[in-house]
Amino acid sequence: MAEALLRVRDLCKHFPIRRGLWSRVAGHVRAVDGVSFDLVAGETLGLVGESGCGKTTTGRCLLRLIEPTSGTVRFDGRDVTALRPSELRTLRREMQIVFQDPYSSLNPRLTIGSMLAEPLAIHRLARGPAARERVAELLTLVGMSPDHARRYPHEFSGGQRQRLGIARALAVKPRLLVLDEPVSALDVSIQAQIVNLLRDLQRELSLTYLFVAHDLSVVEHISTRVAVMYLGRIVELAPRETLYRDPRHPYTRSLLSAVPVPDPDRRAQRIVLAGDVPSPARPPSGCRFHPRCPLTAELGELARCSSDDPPLREVAPGHWVACHFA
Repeated sequence: MAEALLRVRDLCKHFPIRRGLWSRVAGHVRAVDGVSFDLVAGETLGLVGESGCGKTTTGRCLLRLIEPTSGTVRFDGRDVTALRPSELRTLRREMQIVFQDPYSSLNPRLTIGSMLAEPLAIHRLARGPAARERVAELLTLVGMSPDHARRYPHEFSGGQRQRLGIARALAVKPRLLVLDEPVSALDVSIQAQIVNLLRDLQRELSLTYLFVAHDLSVVEHISTRVAVMYLGRIVELAPRETLYRDPRHPYTRSLLSAVPVPDPDRRAQRIVLAGDVPSPARPPSGCRFHPRCPLTAELGELARCSSDDPPLREVAPGHWVACHFA
């Protein structure tokens, strides 16, 4: 495998639970609990899972928008978690984020031109005519007119606002983009346009993506590799074709069985999981998926699955699974 641009090792983020008059810490919500992966320059890693599994928190911890509890994040050899604020500002030119909600992520009081010129001024990249020229270039890059620079965010549709969010992230010429469910709030037809735009921008600008999503169909279309998260941990990581053709973890199989198939003759058997997702404040012992796992009941291995926590291990070249029976 090529040299990794981003290396994440044992990343954890635990949010304290405070109770009582003195706000004493009564426990922790283990939103991210030991996530490790590599991201190679030029590839797209899809990060998928149910709501609340820690996908967005992982992406924000990578950029230190949320301070991680423990673990290391290395970007191009530099330890992001150990940087001082002045050093982190310099690094943020190379790591940017596109937020999920295109309606709340844009400042309603700024014109589009001012919004796109702001990061140029913060990082001292361009001012005056040079900044206006760069703003026009960014708008053209995402398929919009330079004349839109004089308008405000409320004058645009959701798809156009997401294009503006992408343009803002690209303003400082980053190398890595964290895409936090960038199409989940959009209509299906608009989703396709945004995904195709992201693919074109990746080829043109040599970008690297961490694509956070819960829609497995979108992830299959854009990703190079896919990581599946459950209750704060990665349970399966594999190349896209391998994961969709031969999923090894029972949770991944259940997710893929829920994807609609347009051909009625190819309708797969639906795997319905029992129970609800456990609380990340009180995760189960052993394998975190064992209370809902159909394989545990089928094999009669409840004692082992409830006591032994399976490590993420390589079961085939490039295919990593956290399951005793993968």
